[in-house]
Amino acid sequence: MATLAISKKRQREQHPVHSVQGTEHSSESRSCKEEDTLFSSSALADSDYDSTDSESSQFSGLSEDDSEEESETYSDTEHTPEEFQNQPSDIKINEYEYDSSDEEDIRNTVGNIPMHWYDDYPHIGYDLSGKKILKPQTGDELDHLIEQSENPDYWRTVKDPQTGQNIVLSREDCAVIQRIKSGKYADKDVNAFNIDWPSSFESEVEIHPLSNRPEDKRSFIPSKWERLKVGKMVHSMKMGWMKTPSQRKKELEEKNDEDDHYYDLWSNEDENDRSRLKMHIPAPKITLPGHAESYNPPPEYLFSKEERSKWQETDKEDRRQDFVPHKYSSMRAIPAFKNFMNERFARCLDLYLCPRQQKMRMNVNPEDLIPKLPQPKDLQPFPTTEAIVYTGHKDLVRKISLDPLGQWMVSGSDDKTVKFWELHTGRCMKTLDFDDKVKSVAWCPNANISLVAVAVGNHVILVNPGLGDKLIVTKTDELLAESSPPEQEKGLVTTWSEYTSDSQEFTESNLRLKVTHSKSVSQISWHAKGDYFAATLSGAGNQSVIIHQLSKRRSQCPFSKPKGLVQCTLFHPNKPFLFVATQRYIRVYNLLKQELSRKLQANCKWISSMAIHPGGDNVITGSYDCRLHWFDMDLSTKPYQTLKHQKKAIRSVDIHKKYPLFASTSDDGSVVVCHGMVYNDLMQNPLIVPVKVLRGHVTTNGLNAIDCVFHPNQPWLLTSGADSTIRLFS
Repeated sequence: MATLAISKKRQREQHPVHSVQGTEHSSESRSCKEEDTLFSSSALADSDYDSTDSESSQFSGLSEDDSEEESETYSDTEHTPEEFQNQPSDIKINEYEYDSSDEEDIRNTVGNIPMHWYDDYPHIGYDLSGKKILKPQTGDELDHLIEQSENPDYWRTVKDPQTGQNIVLSREDCAVIQRIKSGKYADKDVNAFNIDWPSSFESEVEIHPLSNRPEDKRSFIPSKWERLKVGKMVHSMKMGWMKTPSQRKKELEEKNDEDDHYYDLWSNEDENDRSRLKMHIPAPKITLPGHAESYNPPPEYLFSKEERSKWQETDKEDRRQDFVPHKYSSMRAIPAFKNFMNERFARCLDLYLCPRQQKMRMNVNPEDLIPKLPQPKDLQPFPTTEAIVYTGHKDLVRKISLDPLGQWMVSGSDDKTVKFWELHTGRCMKTLDFDDKVKSVAWCPNANISLVAVAVGNHVILVNPGLGDKLIVTKTDELLAESSPPEQEKGLVTTWSEYTSDSQEFTESNLRLKVTHSKSVSQISWHAKGDYFAATLSGAGNQSVIIHQLSKRRSQCPFSKPKGLVQCTLFHPNKPFLFVATQRYIRVYNLLKQELSRKLQANCKWISSMAIHPGGDNVITGSYDCRLHWFDMDLSTKPYQTLKHQKKAIRSVDIHKKYPLFASTSDDGSVVVCHGMVYNDLMQNPLIVPVKVLRGHVTTNGLNAIDCVFHPNQPWLLTSGADSTIRLFS
């Protein structure tokens, strides 16, 4: 057994050399436990080995068979134990002379597993033959204390976690560990600082360059990021943020020289800065509640039904108070306040956005800030007085239209009749009865054709009224007779039909053509030349707008996809443009190029009507939320000006063809006439001045003035209302 111990000591003395040299690049952060594990295989390689430990304590975990085999293995060593111990420490031993690989030296074959798994077992693993390796005998704390005081090598004794044996590190092992912990190479002969590196850049000019790679483009272009960085540095120098080393040194000396740590906070401030403190404005206080906010308010503070409905119809910005007073029998019956979070948020905004300083107010006369508008009397002529009242309809009159010369007028009503009037006398010339309500009527703008389009249900009926010049009436029938027969277009549910000359509708009612659609027709508009007219259908999707050609009796749908709920359509006065008004937008289409030319955005919730200026560059729209918008298409796609002169929904708008006038009708009973001058100079904006408010219609079922039309030649205005009357203002 002594021979075995000496042989093992000799082998383990060589093994640490191989292990230490193989760890030249170990990190400094390796823990002491890892260092113990690193040198656990070099257990007995110290010249100052403690001979007091018996071979039974050193190899108590080995079986007798393993001891005999190992004694045979190590009996053929070249050196005796005495020669091995007497070798000088500076002699280098050939590490390849003995096979000292970690795999063959491991006695425990359990592998790389946590060894605490064997804490509750008497053995610590298994050897190569599969036999259990018993744990060595370990003393108690008293034995460790005695060993610590008596054993001089206790400080360099480590425990092998694989076998549980105590291993004494040699001086070389301790030196290697000390070098690794100090951040040096494990091998003391290695010097990483005296390396003769080849010089890549020398003062001598070489024939061949280091790299023949062409220069980058960025080497010829000034660097953007360097420019930004230099700009920041220049800005810092201007602002005084960046200082030279001498300035910083001087400031540091001045700071150190100050013995008194107390200083005047306002010593460097001017009198103007101190006056700022006197101009402080405290945050606004919450308004104290009044009688109306009580849970049991007096009866005069409670809303009636009319006051409640009026309060609900008024905009939030225009309401006198933002709550409705309620009366409760007791405080227990008061519910939770649903607007609590909104009021708290509004209060936080008041505190956050309140002014902190008084602004210097300029001595400006407020009247000078109001734009100087001309007087209404200087803008005459415009309609001011009610001249004629046309009576005869029994229900509200939805639409009126005038012939191009202004001599005749046609009106359509919900009483299923269409009436033709002589404008100057107020006499009803003809009445046509239909099977459904008349939604719209439109007189052809071509003075050479006597034709009226009437929208009744799903049909558009073309009527020759037979009024005026007989030659024009006869010529109109001849043109309709010469037109080509109807052609059915694919994908369109429209049919053209002609009334025969011997039918009663042709002779008595003067009906000539009928165009049937899939949905009800809500509005009709003619082209300026009188050959095309557009029909607006309600809820027809992509077929909401259908354009009909009278000469060829052909219909076509310009859109393949729905563009929203179409309210009305109009043709441009002199260009091939089509204006389509939806709920919030007005789209202008170029019919020749078949593309969207412009999209106007109205700042309203629902557009009700639209009118185009005779020049074609300005458009006005009325909306159900009491707003009238004027669009200057050369200026912007948003309204140039918004008028809020009426308190209820605007039903109709119209622009005079010759005079600078436009008007709007509303459910509040008012007809507002405005002066709208458009200048030829593009640098001058349009002049919009309200000149007159006309009243005359009686409110019926919540409706009042429905439609308005200007006379083509005179400054007259005709309006139709829900009281089944038509009124002429001159």
